[in-house]
Amino acid sequence: MLLGAVLVLLLLGGAAPASAHAGLRGADPEDGSVLESAPRYVTLTFTESVGLLEDSFRVYSPENRRVSLGEPQHADGASDTARIDLPDGLAEGTYTVAWRVISADSHPASGAFSFSIGKPSPTVPAVPVEQVEHPVTKSLYDTGRHLAYIAAALLVGTAAFVALCRPPDPAPLRTPLLTGWWTLLTATVALLVLRAPYETGTAPATAFDASAFARTLTGRPGIALLTRLALLLLTAAALLWLSRRPAPEPDRTPRAHLAAGAALSVGLALTWAAAEHASAGIQVPLAMTSSVLHLLAMACWLGGLTALLLTLRRTRTPPPVATVARFSRLAFASVTVLVVTGVYQSWRGLGSWAALTETSYGRTLTVKLVVTALLLAAAGLSRHWTARLAAAKAPVAVEERVPQLVGAAGAGPETKPGTGGPGTEEPETGRPGNEEPGSGEPEAGPGDRPRPPADEPDRHRRALRLSVLVEVAVGIVVLLVTSVLTGTLPARAEAAAAETAGTAPVAGLPGASTVTIPYDVGTPGGKGRVQITLDPGRVGENGVQAVVFGADGGLTIVPELRLSFTLAAKDIGPVDARLTDRGGYWATSDLNLPLEGTWTMKATVRVTELDQVSASRKVRIAR
Repeated sequence: MLLGAVLVLLLLGGAAPASAHAGLRGADPEDGSVLESAPRYVTLTFTESVGLLEDSFRVYSPENRRVSLGEPQHADGASDTARIDLPDGLAEGTYTVAWRVISADSHPASGAFSFSIGKPSPTVPAVPVEQVEHPVTKSLYDTGRHLAYIAAALLVGTAAFVALCRPPDPAPLRTPLLTGWWTLLTATVALLVLRAPYETGTAPATAFDASAFARTLTGRPGIALLTRLALLLLTAAALLWLSRRPAPEPDRTPRAHLAAGAALSVGLALTWAAAEHASAGIQVPLAMTSSVLHLLAMACWLGGLTALLLTLRRTRTPPPVATVARFSRLAFASVTVLVVTGVYQSWRGLGSWAALTETSYGRTLTVKLVVTALLLAAAGLSRHWTARLAAAKAPVAVEERVPQLVGAAGAGPETKPGTGGPGTEEPETGRPGNEEPGSGEPEAGPGDRPRPPADEPDRHRRALRLSVLVEVAVGIVVLLVTSVLTGTLPARAEAAAAETAGTAPVAGLPGASTVTIPYDVGTPGGKGRVQITLDPGRVGENGVQAVVFGADGGLTIVPELRLSFTLAAKDIGPVDARLTDRGGYWATSDLNLPLEGTWTMKATVRVTELDQVSASRKVRIAR
């Protein structure tokens, strides 16, 4: 299972799309604006607080030369802004600004836009094409995040199982405890080393840049990782101290041990909450509390499942029913916490029901909910077998019957020796050697409960092992999906950015904007998305390029794609873009949008001769 999990991690890490969690809310100067004089600075406003890099801004002149800049800073001390001072004496023409910041939830975000001084340049210079993120760095970093989640569940869950469920023989649990600790330590060190190249989008080798590494240690994600390392060292010291002390009584765990373990577990969970989604957006204190509880409940349930499975399979003697019953209660409490905190976090991340199907965050959350439902079904089955095992182990009250000699009091009429009737002496059945087979076993009376078969507890225990194994396997999938979800832009933040910015600037293509429209015709293979690029996305003549992706994420060919634009505020439209098939994509070079404003872009996709669907998106067209 561990090998399979690692392979899945590598695939997920290599295939995950780029994530930008801080949406650009506005820019000053605005994208596409024409200014009478040169501005003093460029200011960006985001949907959440951001961290700045030494190279957060790159400004290119009309001659496509890089403008010398100073250090970026926050505007007026506001953490959700980024500002760069511009030098004096900027010439007329169009300038291009490329930016890159670190979201409050630790993920990088980037983009580009342009503005003009005096009048626009005849041709807009293109930003030198640079990768938003290095694929090897991202793959390694995402793999480290996935492994950290699994290791935390294994470490915290195993410790909670030993402390709260009190198995009589905890020796088989030393291996998962040490495995979780070492894996989490290794993953944390790797994340700390890779943090600088992950932020700057460069190759892993740049991790050895001393200045970049020093900057990492002062940022929020770096501080969270350093804190996690310190807590892991404290955890190791506590485990070593406990291993040298006399074993506590099996019936209870000292309260001091429980308090220390709870404090360390909460501290570890906070290192995730302080550097991910919970640390940005609305209701941050409540969100961080919910995130900590969610992570700890997940660890107690899924990590405890692994510990229970090892206890059932590797101990010399089967664990007592009390241990299994304690974990059943712990798992039920954990699931209750997961449901409550999960509902809150889903509401906070989605913002609307439509986002559940129309955004990447919503679709990933849907997958998590489906897999979690399967996990709950497996948990219910385990709870059933736990109850059956407890019932089979319960003592059965059977009335004891003592054999009596014939003629004893109450045995019947008195007999005489030597006769076959009354007074005749019957053979002595109470003497050794004269017993009839089975005469020493008590017979069940009509009111007695039947004894369970001797092998029934073993059968129930085998069934419990199988159901717990299924739980562990599905739990690993839940952890992987959860880790992917933390790397996906929340739908609420995406909507907030779209409301103010309209469309997202495309890095490397100044002035151009891209919009993605999902579609579903309701037939097998009828799902997909249309990626539409408007160039320059402004009033006047525009070029349009549209690419259709199928349900598997790959390029697909459709018989027809129509695109129209409507400006309802001015009662204009629909304006047909008149796209033509260019052999693999659809395009036009003469779409005329006469006025600025928020236009409704409607795409109609025909996937077969009979099946077609239409979907719309709002786009902002600037002057």
